[in-house]
Amino acid sequence: MSEIGFEAASFRDRQGRVWLAEGAVYRCLNAQAAADWDVLKNKSFFKEGVREGAIVKTEEVAPENIRGGVPSGDWTKVLEHEKIPFISYPYEWSFGMLKDAGLLQLDLQIQALSDGMTLKDASSFNVQWRGGRPVFIDTPSFERHTEGAPWAGYRQFCQMFLYPLFFQAYKNVPFHPWLRGAIDGITPEQCSRLMSLRDMLRPGVFSHAYLQAKLQSRFSDTDKDVRGDLKSAGFNKDLILTNLRGLKNVVSGLSWGEESSEWAAYGDSHSYTDEDHAAKKDFVRNAVAAKPRRLVWDVGCNRGDFSRIAAESAEYVIAMDADHLVVDRMYRSVVKDGIEKILPLVVNAADASPSLGWNGRERGDLASRGRPDMTLCLALIHHIVISNHVPLPEFVRWLAGLGGGVVVEFVSREDPMVKKLLRNKKDIYDDYSEENLEACLKKAFKIEKRLSLASGTRTLYHAEPLAQ
Repeated sequence: MSEIGFEAASFRDRQGRVWLAEGAVYRCLNAQAAADWDVLKNKSFFKEGVREGAIVKTEEVAPENIRGGVPSGDWTKVLEHEKIPFISYPYEWSFGMLKDAGLLQLDLQIQALSDGMTLKDASSFNVQWRGGRPVFIDTPSFERHTEGAPWAGYRQFCQMFLYPLFFQAYKNVPFHPWLRGAIDGITPEQCSRLMSLRDMLRPGVFSHAYLQAKLQSRFSDTDKDVRGDLKSAGFNKDLILTNLRGLKNVVSGLSWGEESSEWAAYGDSHSYTDEDHAAKKDFVRNAVAAKPRRLVWDVGCNRGDFSRIAAESAEYVIAMDADHLVVDRMYRSVVKDGIEKILPLVVNAADASPSLGWNGRERGDLASRGRPDMTLCLALIHHIVISNHVPLPEFVRWLAGLGGGVVVEFVSREDPMVKKLLRNKKDIYDDYSEENLEACLKKAFKIEKRLSLASGTRTLYHAEPLAQ
């Protein structure tokens, strides 16, 4: 059994516990959470959210029907959640993904509040994806609203959605290192300090960052009952709804104006001939379809052309690239085309997300969340070896450790892209050769097919793991 990563705070949520058993996702509820669930499951907004796919499908199950039983504890009820194809984290999302996930949280909070419920938190980890569709997964975050109480999730929403979006939209500063480095997000004080005087005039910055930082500083050590004072002053649901709609307007209006990056135009300006490109597509299509593939990783996917080919026969595809703009554009195309079998993620294969959080188990590393049945490494290996200084044998060992088949494209030293990488650089990459790649592959794989493209500088390999 594993608890890694299905919901926002499985190790910190004192009202329930999530675990995986026999491929199903279960959650125990204590008495308070069970009482809230009994109210929530009959609310119209919740039923509609589940029906439309905005909220994860959830139903009660009898503990005695769960193989292996339930974790020890004072539990009142057990829920079963629909399993999400692959767990991802906000520091792997593009700008558009974080924005759409934030808008989903705000919409759900507005609907819940109008129906007598509220979200007690607003963690970005509470949202996952079915391809290009965000889905809210932490149903115990909904609780009955207490009249006069403020929205408890406001600060968390700012730290884990609004401020990261501010960084990208207003400062063109990537939010990924911040969210990866601080599991609770960016504080109001940090955001306020990094915004200029001019930024204070931008929508949302003064009210949601600067003023919140000042209020936090003023009341952080106070003995005053701030919530009680708000209730006495007549703070009500209408005021919360007004603030929520204002937040939604701010988030909806944010945009990232970046128009170019190192690899954004590569899909249109690659050096392949039409013949080579067609041959490469056929090679990948046949390799993926050679046997059933539940999960395919496309590492260094660029705009996702080959991710789409893999999705023709695979159940689900994780399309990864280190170029944020490339992934953001791919996400928009996936949304536009209504694709739910491809999940675009901002991932640098040479520095992929590690295990994080309490005891290194709250947020799993990439492989622990779902090992691929096949990994595509197309026009990638020269970047891993030459740009990131990863020895070629080590890269092949990493591929072998994933456990599935591979499609690897070797780009020779005569190729313009490799010449560009080696320009003004001392060539210390003695291990970078096609012969060495083949020798390394044969230690862990059976090479099923090899194809040299007509250009003469690129070779494709389809290999499957050796029988154990």
